[in-house]
Formats: sequence, C-alpha cells, structure tokens
Amino acid sequence: MAGERVKITASKRERLGTAESRRLRRQGLVPGVLYGREKPVAIALVERDLRTALTTTAGTHAVLDLTVDGGASHSAILKEFQLSKVRGKLTHVDLQEVRLDQPIHSAVAVHLVGDPVGVREGGVLSQVVNEVHVEALPLEMPEHFDVDVSGMRIGDSLRLTELAVPGGVTLLDDPEETVLATVTMPTRVDEPSDVLAEGEEGALEGVPAEERPEGAEAEPDAPAAGGEGTVEG
Repeated sequence: MAGERVKITASKRERLGTAESRRLRRQGLVPGVLYGREKPVAIALVERDLRTALTTTAGTHAVLDLTVDGGASHSAILKEFQLSKVRGKLTHVDLQEVRLDQPIHSAVAVHLVGDPVGVREGGVLSQVVNEVHVEALPLEMPEHFDVDVSGMRIGDSLRLTELAVPGGVTLLDDPEETVLATVTMPTRVDEPSDVLAEGEEGALEGVPAEERPEGAEAEPDAPAAGGEGTVEG
C-alpha cells in the first residue's frame, strides 16, 4: 500500500517560457504546474527534494503535502513528469491537488514474480500488460502489484481475475478480457530455401544468371550474329 505523505515546498513562478524554465533547471529547480479545484498555478520545486519525495516506499503514488511560498498546505499527487534524455533528471512535473477522502483513478504497475514451470520446460513467458487501472483513496493507492507466475505452464494465460487486490482498491479494467501474462512455445521461423526444386527451372527463363538462386543452371548462350551456322548476304 502507498499510505505515504511527504512534505515538500515550492515557489510560485512569476515568469514563464522556455528561457525561464532553462534558467530554473540550471539552478537545480524543476518547473511545474499545480492543478487544483481552482485555476492552475505555475510553480518551481527543488529537483533533489522532489526526487527524494517520489522515491519513498510509495513511489510515484506518494501524497505530497505541498506548500507554495509558505502558504496553506495542499495534498497533491504526481500527474505527469518529464525526464531529460541525457542525465535522467526531472525537467517538468504536473501535480494534481486531491482530497484525501475522495477516491482517485490511477495506473498501477504490474510486476511478474517467480520462475514459471513452463519456462523450465522450454516455453517463453510474455508480459501482456505492464500496468492496470484502479480506483482508490489517495492514501490507499498501491505502489505496484506483484503477480506470482511460478505455477504457469506452457499454454497458460494469467488474467486480471486472478490478481489479488487489497480492500478499498477497485480494478477498472475488464477482468475477463485483460490478460496479464502468457507462457507459450517459442515460435520457429523457417528460413526460405534459395535452392530450386526439380521442375522449377522453367520459371526462370530470361532471368540473368547472376540473379538466379543457387542450383539454377544458366541458359546456353544464343549464337552470335554472323557466327558459325549463319550465312551473310
């Protein structure tokens, strides 16, 4: 279960735009937006503090007790975030203000645990979905779901109906149609043969010798004009 509340502070951004966002990042700050019951507020947070808040046991589902410029505290959750491709640092965040007594919707990661029997028998384990959608109170939102696949054999499919969820958490995806994982036989790919079967040479009439597949005989050269067997007028 998540159940984690983390205090964090932010400052309101008075200036917007790409240049201002770059300036903030050079100072170790992350530009962001707090979406609430009123109009959105442009904010900036210390990147180190924000990363620490989102790497607790609750992960990205932690509830943030956010204060902006020393004002009243807002309960907020992470809505979206962006990372730099080079350094992997947070470059932008969207936070959503929530009420702790009202359920929210979120996507929760699915982790496969165990070594399936079918894999030891030569099969291949495939994870069909990486996350499922649930409804829960903010402080009851799971960080992730662990799914035991050790008993799966070749030909087995693990559906959402078999996922155990804690009380207070409701699955929103179709439990019968949503497949979490499968174990199947490996697919064999037969390489096409370039050697011609008997009787197929006729289909290559007129094809240059260098373009014929292995095993195809080249056509005999046609007699040249004026050569042996011809009479010049």
